[in-house]
Amino acid sequence: MNFTRWSARLPGTQRRAAARTEQTVSPDRRGEGSVPAARAEQLTDGEPPAPAVDELAVREVLDRVPYLVALVHGPEHRIAYVNDAYTARFGVRPVGAPAGEALPELDELGLLPLLDQVLRSGKPRTVKSRKAPDGRSYTFTCTPAGEGDGRGVLVFATDVTDHAEAAERLRASERRQRETAVTLQRSLLPQELEEPDDLRIAATYHPGGTEAAVGGDWYDVITLGGGRTALVIGDVMGRGVRAAAVMGQLRTAVRAYARLDLPPHEVLQLLDGLAMEIDANQIATCVYAIHDPNEGRLVYASAGHLPILVRDENGTVRRADEPTGPPLGTGGWMHASGSVPLGPGSTAVLYTDGLVERRNEDLDEGIAALGRALAGATGSPQVVCDRLVRSAGVTPDHDDDVAVLVLQHPARTGAESELFRNAALELLGGVEAAPRARAFASGVLTSWRFPAELHDLGVLATSELVANSLQHGTPPMRLRLRRTDRRLIIEVTDGDDHLPRRRRAEPGDEAGRGIAIVATIASTWGSRRTPGGGKAVWCEFLLPKPAGVAV
Repeated sequence: MNFTRWSARLPGTQRRAAARTEQTVSPDRRGEGSVPAARAEQLTDGEPPAPAVDELAVREVLDRVPYLVALVHGPEHRIAYVNDAYTARFGVRPVGAPAGEALPELDELGLLPLLDQVLRSGKPRTVKSRKAPDGRSYTFTCTPAGEGDGRGVLVFATDVTDHAEAAERLRASERRQRETAVTLQRSLLPQELEEPDDLRIAATYHPGGTEAAVGGDWYDVITLGGGRTALVIGDVMGRGVRAAAVMGQLRTAVRAYARLDLPPHEVLQLLDGLAMEIDANQIATCVYAIHDPNEGRLVYASAGHLPILVRDENGTVRRADEPTGPPLGTGGWMHASGSVPLGPGSTAVLYTDGLVERRNEDLDEGIAALGRALAGATGSPQVVCDRLVRSAGVTPDHDDDVAVLVLQHPARTGAESELFRNAALELLGGVEAAPRARAFASGVLTSWRFPAELHDLGVLATSELVANSLQHGTPPMRLRLRRTDRRLIIEVTDGDDHLPRRRRAEPGDEAGRGIAIVATIASTWGSRRTPGGGKAVWCEFLLPKPAGVAV
């Protein structure tokens, strides 16, 4: 192969030759614009001028560069030239041999199809940071060279091993940081969901993206006692460990406020003030909801969060839009509670924006798509949860965190329905209300076939709660008994909002022992203010496990 002929065809060689011809001064025009004699003498004094770039031998230049250079020609990419750096790295390559045989390193890197593409298109192509068989990484630039039948490709490779290793170290560091952040995020979420008697619940969390900046999405399930359950889902704005830390503080605060058994809007009011104290620059959205099986409704309050979706037993999906206040941390807003039916056979979904928000798509369209997916999603809460996530197209490289909480109020029939019973009595009249309540409780507990010991404890607790309400409460008064497959719940409501407290009665006191007795004989007890005014005082007894059931 005549390399001199190929060098003449390299891009720019002919243009430089033409430019050199145009710049040559003809003898008859030497006086026009020429350098004066004195100046010409000065230029010729001393060291001879350096040779022009066009006068350098191409092969000599390419042999001296520290980069890998190879020149191939024809459809088989036969070797025309490899420089010294290439030979030192991969060994001697026979001139005239096809690249598929003589340049196996390019074949392993998948560059032969790229050579075909450059030869056909006449346009240069670059492949960044490919690891070669010698263990080092190179960036390859393939440039068309020559014209006509002698067309070829000039392969130019730059060693970028240091940059590639630095990038890999950076990626490894980011992976470790992400794993740490995700571990922190997951550790702040409930490790196991509490299991209410009347609800079946499942939840899932998917961290978004591949970077270390996880979000502040969270969810929780809190049993309040008396058969009631609190459900919460929220999203701290921003990403990273800071957002996760704020999320953890808010979740802890929600659990503490839930123990006060406050209405949903009052819980959000307290959270709003706390969020401002934690970080005035950090805001969060949140939904706090309470399910009462006796009411068959989900009472909720929203701080700038997405609406709850509820599918009834007929498959109709309803969106609980109102009321919605501003996010937590903004201050100066009085939140309000709303409600949505959640009877037997219903399914509700609480979620964060990562499930429905997409670029170039209206948020309402994403919520509507989720509603359609919920309408067709049947099965257990975990199955519904997984189907909703799949229908939304959530993948491991999803760009936002996703948290989903699914709850079902199952419709129980047959033998199972016998394990979930309710009975209520309006407490009318004066002193005769107490013996009537005891008789009512005794009859109900007998019909529910409770053991004698549990029957007697239930009647005693009913007597003390009713007596407390008759002495300290105001009408209307009501006694409610409820059994589930796990516990017996006794609740008395009245129109006075003064909450009782347990205290130690002195030997001479004639009162103050009722709540102490209830607290002693029951598994747990509590009180709360009711939304319409007044209070409810309740206690629970755990039912003995059926024979043959492991503890």
